[in-house]
Amino acid sequence: MLKVSGIAKNYGKKTVLRDISFTAEQGECIAIAGINGCGKSTLLSILAGTLKPGAGEFEVFGQDIFRNPKERERLIGYVPQENPLIPELTARDNLKLWYCNSRYDMAEELEHGVLAMLGIPEFLDVKVSAMSGGMKKRLSIGCAVANDPAILILDEPSAALDLVCKAAIRQYMVDFKKRKGIILITTHDEDELRLCDHLLVMKDGVLSEADPATHGDALLELIK
Repeated sequence: MLKVSGIAKNYGKKTVLRDISFTAEQGECIAIAGINGCGKSTLLSILAGTLKPGAGEFEVFGQDIFRNPKERERLIGYVPQENPLIPELTARDNLKLWYCNSRYDMAEELEHGVLAMLGIPEFLDVKVSAMSGGMKKRLSIGCAVANDPAILILDEPSAALDLVCKAAIRQYMVDFKKRKGIILITTHDEDELRLCDHLLVMKDGVLSEADPATHGDALLELIK
């Protein structure tokens, strides 16, 4: 189980997050929707450990994640909006960096596992600097799940991607949920929203729960 309690963040006098709290069970997907600049990415960065909160707690299976970075690295896979890959290296070499301490065999994953499902063998020897946005996103997910995390944090994973890439990411999300993984995702993509068990709306730094069936114009009215 995942439990977020009282997360707050200020930048000077500006309050970005106010008392953010929610829970998630194994096998659930939580979607967070909101306009640009509302605090969604800030929240995910805090939960992923790349940004410090002003206040609050984050527990996974009873472990205090904020005080135990090793557990955070073991339990959480994070795919930010920006490209986290090393541009001078190929897909293969980026993967080697992530899979060097993994319990999974990279070659096996490329042939039959998640890396194969994401279509990474198609561009294995392409440098990141020469990749399309979809290739980079699929490779980022492949790297993020190298340690078989219990929680996958995805920040707008399918933004500006083509239909083939979006379909590959959605299929991975379906499989991840079936394996009892927890997904936290920021998205406005209708197909991704349909995979989610809970919809949280971020507005003015406050998180509120909405009907997960809320899509299209109805969702737009909630977030604006």
